[in-house]
Amino acid sequence: MSEEVTAVGWDAIDQALLQVYGEQEPSHYGTMIPYSLGGEDPLDGISAYKSETPIPHWHFVTYGFSELYEKEFENKEYSGYGFELTFRLVRKENEEEPPAWALNLLQNMGRYVFNSGNVFRAGDYLDANGPICLDADTQLTALAFTHDPELAEIDTPNGKMEFIQMVGITEDELEAMQTWNTLGMLEAGIQQIPNYITDLTRASLLQNPQIVEAAEQGMEKEGSNTGFLFVSQLAWQVEKKGWFNKQSHVIQLGAKQADVISKLLRGRILKDRSLSLVGQNITIIFKAADQVGFHEDEQEITITLNRAAVDELSRKLVPQESQFELTSLGGVSFQILKTHIKNQEGEVVKTIG
Repeated sequence: MSEEVTAVGWDAIDQALLQVYGEQEPSHYGTMIPYSLGGEDPLDGISAYKSETPIPHWHFVTYGFSELYEKEFENKEYSGYGFELTFRLVRKENEEEPPAWALNLLQNMGRYVFNSGNVFRAGDYLDANGPICLDADTQLTALAFTHDPELAEIDTPNGKMEFIQMVGITEDELEAMQTWNTLGMLEAGIQQIPNYITDLTRASLLQNPQIVEAAEQGMEKEGSNTGFLFVSQLAWQVEKKGWFNKQSHVIQLGAKQADVISKLLRGRILKDRSLSLVGQNITIIFKAADQVGFHEDEQEITITLNRAAVDELSRKLVPQESQFELTSLGGVSFQILKTHIKNQEGEVVKTIG
């Protein structure tokens, strides 16, 4: 006879929720066919609780990023990936069942983690490149991640884990988080988004002048926490020109990310911190130095910049198709390419640059 599988990790999550919701029976959505056996949904389950404070909302909690049953991961300190996701969404009047799109969004986060191996931690962000709810008229096109305000880190028989809450954010809020930091930006807007509850109908926090000022002061004083930026359009081209086949190098960037890279250079290099742009086939690292120059090392390019070069580059990095050189960086030019934003069907819905 096979041994009975005990869900010790699952039980630990339930115990944490019991402290918040008592005997409330949540709406629970389980997965029929495990992901490992060809099922479509990677998470074993998602529970949705009704919360009334500070405003009526759904509180979603996932089961599956941590180890719910026996210990399988080699790392004994953490259970699985070390977290479960939560998501708080405004609950409409008389709404008895949580909206399906939120469940799908959480399962999509599971697919991302399981397929890439990348995990979410408080302070992370993710650009959805479109509305987080596809059929909604909403400005929320990205996600930020912070600690759940009611669920603290717990110890389970399989290791410790924390509850990381997803928060829907706008495009300009995402840029502010990239050029300053996620947690600072969320904290600055806590009066407008209490408990970091996602409201599809809300406007950008940056319509509030006080929040704009907080973000600007934070970036000026602290710089940016973004040391690595994943850039979908990033290339290093080597061209030969003239009679003597003199080599010329071209850094290609997409127009969509040109403006944020401009701000990140100021928030990182001028604070004597490096900035790595990570593409599919190349990584370009910008570092502060007295001498301006570049160095090639297989799939990694290092560009050194002084203050004058940062000032010039940040001025020229605008979301417009162009090609330019820096006064002090011989042999390298920058090319800004158009960015085509596509929907799920692959159709171009917006062109930048």
